Amino acid sequence: MDYSRIIKVIDDNTPEFNDLAKKIYENPELAYNEVKACAWLAESLKKHGFDVEVGPYGMPTAIRATWGKGHPIIGVLAEYDALPGLSQKQNSAFDPVVPGGPGHGCGHNMLGVATLAGAIAMKDDLEQNGLEGTVVFYGCPAEEVLTGKTFMAREGAFKELDLAIAFHPGAGNGTGVGVMTGLNSAIFHFKGKTAHAGGNPWQGRSALDAAEIMSVGANYLREHIKDGIRIHYSYKEAGTAPNIVPDRASVWYYVRAFTRDDVEDTYKRLVKCAEGAAHMTETQLEVEFLGGCYDTMPNKVIAHTIYDTMKELPPIEFSDEDKKFADELNHNSHLFTGQEVPPIMEGIQPIRDERGSGSTDVGDVQHIVPCAMYNTACENTLAGGHTWLITACSGNPLGWKGMIFGAKVMAASAAKFYRDPELVKAAKKEFDEAMAGKTYNCPIPKDIPIPQPQK
Repeated sequence: MDYSRIIKVIDDNTPEFNDLAKKIYENPELAYNEVKACAWLAESLKKHGFDVEVGPYGMPTAIRATWGKGHPIIGVLAEYDALPGLSQKQNSAFDPVVPGGPGHGCGHNMLGVATLAGAIAMKDDLEQNGLEGTVVFYGCPAEEVLTGKTFMAREGAFKELDLAIAFHPGAGNGTGVGVMTGLNSAIFHFKGKTAHAGGNPWQGRSALDAAEIMSVGANYLREHIKDGIRIHYSYKEAGTAPNIVPDRASVWYYVRAFTRDDVEDTYKRLVKCAEGAAHMTETQLEVEFLGGCYDTMPNKVIAHTIYDTMKELPPIEFSDEDKKFADELNHNSHLFTGQEVPPIMEGIQPIRDERGSGSTDVGDVQHIVPCAMYNTACENTLAGGHTWLITACSGNPLGWKGMIFGAKVMAASAAKFYRDPELVKAAKKEFDEAMAGKTYNCPIPKDIPIPQPQK
């Protein structure tokens, strides 16, 4: 297949895409507060001829933009939220712009822009060749807290699609068909009664005792859950001073597992640990369920199509300067053992088929429509996940070259589906067989409100 037009459209607009990735990098916004990034992406989509809706599904920083008519309807999934505490200047040594401030330590500034660029090239491909088909660009808030797409799905997103394609910056070029975990997230709030810890502690009821007893119970629970299920936690509130019996304490838990059923079963047992702790300490318990997501279910037909497309496209050309910067980052990485590694992983990696203990709300989309996710080399080899090293690459030409390649992979892969109805049918057939008659059931109940931007 001839990809020259797709490549040209993306190359011609690369200065705009790089500038936008830089702006989002320089203005990192946390989950549900991506006001600037949302506005900039929407503005670019409008400029390139899309019908754009900002704030669909009750989410002010979400986007739904469309172009075309008829089938296949292909959705692309953009993300643009940052992570707390990962601010970083354009240095190869740790040097935050704002100490403790947010930063794009997962490369979502590049993710959102690559998806934008891919959608623009998909539109051009349909338009110039008179093809039937529709592009749907979804701007998806709050992936970093693993609930953005889940809330969107609850409100009806994605089910209009024939298939979806998702990109994510990575340390190499490739795609996978292995499963990542689903998740539940909740904060357990305990309320007790204060008293003087030295003078009359018997009159107090310690909320901190309750939180700690819950965590003891959760740690014993680990012995009696399936292999691969993970429970981890962090204290949000734990009293004010040693001589005051704490009347408030809270602890935030994640439960991860490779099936949605195992997530829900383990979560129910965790809640019982909290309820037991409240009884034992005569405190009150409030469970603040924050949401959850499905395990991933990558579509092999789509994944193999993406893999083949990657091999057919011209490779990324990293400069000596890019490689020098990446090598310096590798030497400053917590993963560096003294053994030299390539600065950047070039070439196309074999399709991965292994479990991953991380989570993504792309899993929810993959239980609604056929969908696969891929990576391109946007960071140094030893960046690791959610680190300042990725932030450093996210604002650098090194990362942007991988971003542009990611856009080309997206548009060129979609071009195959737009031209081949049998390929779309094959992806749908695989999806139906994998679901085996089950339907998507959103993990977030209707009574939980969608978080809104902080003013």
